[in-house]
Amino acid sequence: LWPWLLATSGLSALVQLVTLPFFPDSPSYLLIQKGNEEACRKAIRKLWGEGDHQAEIDDIMKEKVAMTSTKTLRVLELIKERSLRWQLYILMTVITTLQLCGINAIYFYSFEVFHTAKFEEYLVPYVSLGIGLCECLSSILCSTLIDRFGRKVLLWGGYALMCSVLALLTMTLSLQHQFFWMHFFSVILIFLFVIFYGIGP
Repeated sequence: LWPWLLATSGLSALVQLVTLPFFPDSPSYLLIQKGNEEACRKAIRKLWGEGDHQAEIDDIMKEKVAMTSTKTLRVLELIKERSLRWQLYILMTVITTLQLCGINAIYFYSFEVFHTAKFEEYLVPYVSLGIGLCECLSSILCSTLIDRFGRKVLLWGGYALMCSVLALLTMTLSLQHQFFWMHFFSVILIFLFVIFYGIGP
């Protein structure tokens, strides 16, 4: 079953490969990068139908003017630029914490936890598939929550909940040989961690 499951990603790539040539180019790309206003209008008509789309073209022209007036910085210039330093620090912090948050360890050790929880051998791949499904669904949920609560709240909340779950998971894994039900609690915590990871970071 797993080879077929992996092949589904190739199927979606094949659909994109076949259908992409029939999609119009981006209007902003045609106008800003190529400088072809007629092709831009044609792409807009193909995307949004017939009508007066001058307002959208004016917006793209404003974007083009803004881009030409913005100086492109090299990496060293970006690091030395004082006005961008805080944004750079925040970006580096978010990326670093994302790499060190523990999601890779959870994925790596989840099989062992499932085996310890006495799941049947044939069920373990499906439970692991459930973890991936949880991450996918929580990411979709995040896209609806981000407009309501904002990125900062989701980041802080996600990391706080993930830290709490990791602390509980450490405790349950330490006590799993003393209480038989701790195995199942560990499995629940793994699912919760993945959900909080998808909603937060």
